[in-house]
Amino acid sequence: MSEHPTEIKLHQQSHLLEITFDDEACYRLPYEYLRVYSPSAEVRGHGTGQETLQTGKKNVGVVEVLPVGSYALKIVFDDGHDSGLYTWEYLYALGQNQVEWWLQYLDRLAAAGQRREADCEQELTGGCGGGCGHA
Repeated sequence: MSEHPTEIKLHQQSHLLEITFDDEACYRLPYEYLRVYSPSAEVRGHGTGQETLQTGKKNVGVVEVLPVGSYALKIVFDDGHDSGLYTWEYLYALGQNQVEWWLQYLDRLAAAGQRREADCEQELTGGCGGGCGHA
């Protein structure tokens, strides 16, 4: 397969990256989904079983999207995460498998007793807004 995007749009209010490929496939990928399935070693580890479950990313935003050559994007998230290259092939796979992979993520969260929401505003804004019990 040789997928290449013909259009890429960021929808900041709805927190979606919309990507259309040359085979006319079009995917609307939530920022949270992109973040929790980051191709970085920090998230994926260096082999099977070394993945790190990403939690509290429900409201993650995208600060910047940078092209990398003619084969990938570098996505800079507002939680500081900016490693890992989203190749066209990987973005296409994220789109094709979105429902299945999202459900798998939700199952892993539940099994770990974790949540999509951040425990405290500190994770998103750098400081607690009070009332969260964070010392």
